[in-house]
Amino acid sequence: MTLYSSAGQVAETAREFVEEVLGGGVTLTQVAGDASFRRYFRVEKGRESWILMDAPPDKEDSHPFLDIARFLRSHGVGAPEVLAERLDLGYVLLEDFGDLTYLKALEAGEDAQTLYRIAVDTLIALQATPVDGSCIAHHRPFDRAMLRRELALFTDWYIEGICRTPIVPEDRLAFDAAFHRLLDGVLRQPWTLVHRDYHSRNLMWRQGQVGVIDFQDAVMGPITYDLASLLRDCYVAWERPFREQVMERWWQAPAIRARYAVDWNTFCTDLGWMGIQRNLKAVGIFGRLSLRDGKHGYLNDIPRTMGYVRAALSDYPELADLSALIHRYAPE
Repeated sequence: MTLYSSAGQVAETAREFVEEVLGGGVTLTQVAGDASFRRYFRVEKGRESWILMDAPPDKEDSHPFLDIARFLRSHGVGAPEVLAERLDLGYVLLEDFGDLTYLKALEAGEDAQTLYRIAVDTLIALQATPVDGSCIAHHRPFDRAMLRRELALFTDWYIEGICRTPIVPEDRLAFDAAFHRLLDGVLRQPWTLVHRDYHSRNLMWRQGQVGVIDFQDAVMGPITYDLASLLRDCYVAWERPFREQVMERWWQAPAIRARYAVDWNTFCTDLGWMGIQRNLKAVGIFGRLSLRDGKHGYLNDIPRTMGYVRAALSDYPELADLSALIHRYAPE
């Protein structure tokens, strides 16, 4: 069990682990974390630096992270190199990708077209990796049951949790039917390796290359999921012309067309429906982070994320029942 002397300080066992690998003379400084129980520390020695991931083993299983990191790197996708690990204590020493996320790069004025061109090309490379059973993600299906559990986060943690609006039994059944229809559309897509959080906070800008992080929950699932994550990002919004430019680059890639040879309108519908599912899940997670974990800052991202959902629903008359339920229980 990892023990801390105070918030922001690393356990003595962590320092011992790092010094066993790198020798003495290191400094450890906490850097920004994520929505999990993991913490991250920058390890510096002279002009070199690394990242220590501290994932308490009673709360986080780091085996998937290591397995997927090594799989992605072996196929040319920019996951961080793993230098050393001590999983019984929850420690992993990683290559340092720096602090410049895509979100920060955009805020600093980096060219969005360049950033997203490279992000799409990296996504295509990720989706082109072989499905040969050699990665733990190949054995984790993003199937109807899992997609439906994600949608339950929205009704349980956002509507009934954040909005404090009980859903009456007949409307529970109506939500079930509406979600079933949505998933019918989503599940007609071919499957590929899915990162699950491929967005501006999990892509690192590295002088013309993309560093991919937070991939430990990767699964096999619908081919448009990660593109929906990228373009219906909970943390940054894009106008339609820019989105369509990025969409077209992905859709026209030979590696995609070989597996997903649909016309443009079908692709737009598939992506739209996938984005609805993913953003409803995200809103539910933001509610859970606030109510269960005391991480209230994510609530600020709900208006943008729900805006995506409402805009997409207005494009699809087939989802009118879902639109009406959301209007009733989560009004703008």
